[in-house]
Amino acid sequence: MAGETGGAAHYHEWYGAASCWDSFFCEQQNLKLKNIFTWHLLKTVALGQVLSMLICGTAVTSQYLAEAQVETPMLQSFLNYTLLLLTYTLALAFRKGDGSIFQILKSKWWKYLLMALTDVEANYTVVKAYQFTTLTSIQLLDCFVIPVLMVLSWFFLKTRYKLLHFVAVVVCLLGVGAMVGADLLAGRDQGSHINVLLGDGLVLISAALYAVSNVCQEYTVKNLSRVEFLGMIGLFGTLISGVQMAVLEIRAIANINLDWKICLLFIAYMLCMYGLYSFMPVVVKMTSATAVNLSLLTADLFSLFCGIFLFHYSFSGLYVVSFVVITFGFVMFNVVPTYTPALHGPSEGTYQSVDSAEVSQGEGGTALDWQHAEEQEKCAQVSCVSREPCTAFCMLKYME
Repeated sequence: MAGETGGAAHYHEWYGAASCWDSFFCEQQNLKLKNIFTWHLLKTVALGQVLSMLICGTAVTSQYLAEAQVETPMLQSFLNYTLLLLTYTLALAFRKGDGSIFQILKSKWWKYLLMALTDVEANYTVVKAYQFTTLTSIQLLDCFVIPVLMVLSWFFLKTRYKLLHFVAVVVCLLGVGAMVGADLLAGRDQGSHINVLLGDGLVLISAALYAVSNVCQEYTVKNLSRVEFLGMIGLFGTLISGVQMAVLEIRAIANINLDWKICLLFIAYMLCMYGLYSFMPVVVKMTSATAVNLSLLTADLFSLFCGIFLFHYSFSGLYVVSFVVITFGFVMFNVVPTYTPALHGPSEGTYQSVDSAEVSQGEGGTALDWQHAEEQEKCAQVSCVSREPCTAFCMLKYME
């Protein structure tokens, strides 16, 4: 009898652990395709690829400018920041009250100055790296932004990831590996070998700076305002890039042989960058900075596909494999929600991508129905010792 009681206790202990382990994956075996491929997920994937296409546009225009002997990365960045200044900073100038540009500058000017400096130097160092190392090294080392971003998000944004998220990141990086392998087979190991160690170091510095910039962006757009973020980046980015351009590129700018083709390339680059900066905070607010950077891994592939037609690159089937693998990894990452606490308690954005929660519409935004959430949480406690299905709230409970 005692043995049976002990066996039953051992069984319940084992089953409870197994059920909680299942909750770690949010009961993936009970998910159907219609529950996985929701409208929110499909929209996230589509918007992420739009961002990749915008980056592809900047890459293609930069390639044409380089072929025309125009290498002025700071000038190109300056044009983008100036356009942000003329739109978003100007919009802030017409605000009144606590959200006015004067109040923002009075209380947070130094924060946005550092944020803009990080963004400007991240753009500059990765462009500079092309002068010292190869395209293959840049493609591989640039992925360093993702683990750094996850670490920074964990500590500063309190984002909590599940095991499936880490598996999804590994899948995406395998897709990048397939892309690099295709480049090597196609003989596209372009770039310089002047100082590979210095070039690789610049790529790693750029990746770290991008990670810091993206974490700051996610915090700002989710807790403050997208217009505030872009307005301040436009203001301080214009000042910093303008000074740096005057110091480093004044001679190169003077030697530009301006014609209508060069002007159109500058305009196309500026519009693509402006679209990227304007649109990226929207996608970051929908998902997270980590998810957005995973989707941007396909940008190099879009550039390669364009290069096949525009610059006569050789094609490899591994490019298609890489695109499919990266997209699959991105979908995996977004199937299970991450948890990020809000700045002022339970509010919009507290549970990211939780489709199972009821949402109530109120003045000033959306909020979760917390009474319903408490009921779901009580149900979740029971489901880890019984056969009842575990909802998304069960997963959220064990994230902290």
